Amino acid sequence: MIIFINDRPLRILSEKAAQKLPKHAHFDNIIDANLEMLKVANLSGHLLILNATSITAEKLFYFLNNFELPDLQSIYLIPKDKEAVEKRIKKMYSVIKAAGGIVTKEDKLLMMFRRGVWDLPKGKLDNGERSKKAGLREVKEETGIAAEFVEKICTTWHTYTQNNQKILKRTKWYKMRNIDDTKIAPQFDEGIEKIEWMDEAQVRKALTNSFSSIRYVVDCFWGKEIDVE
Repeated sequence: MIIFINDRPLRILSEKAAQKLPKHAHFDNIIDANLEMLKVANLSGHLLILNATSITAEKLFYFLNNFELPDLQSIYLIPKDKEAVEKRIKKMYSVIKAAGGIVTKEDKLLMMFRRGVWDLPKGKLDNGERSKKAGLREVKEETGIAAEFVEKICTTWHTYTQNNQKILKRTKWYKMRNIDDTKIAPQFDEGIEKIEWMDEAQVRKALTNSFSSIRYVVDCFWGKEIDVE
């Protein structure tokens, strides 16, 4: 499970999955929750937290949501019981489900400029709607492009506050193939200003003005990241 909190990635890995981390993986700070308390002063750089419990996770989320932490770049949380920790985190929020996609056309990817940053088409599921169908529908609504499903890419989670309610949004991402882009057009009432087909170099440049979660999805698409759902 990967959660983006204030656009900062928090990966929650089982102990088995953690053993597969690259040997060259570098952490600026390693905390063993069995041996020391989690403190704000420890939250900097690339952080690894071992033997985490639900209480550890709850305390961590409190710090992340209530302190600036400008030096913190990423967190790997290795719980004793991954399922229990994830269950506790979800109880802290109202969970909303969404779906989106990376649409391909030959060797190009579809990118759209929304509210000052480059983004990918995505949106909330309708009542009773399946994620794949929702992803295709959102692509059509936001870009005018008819696409077909190819395969799943990854799942992301991110937090935000709306009307004083804490939201945890789960988004399932799919690789899609363009079928018909003759009616391509940005959905202006959703804040989308323009839509472009981009090659890899153009996508890389666009991602410098995007969200960490979107960069993660594209890296999963290109095989540079592995989905940690």
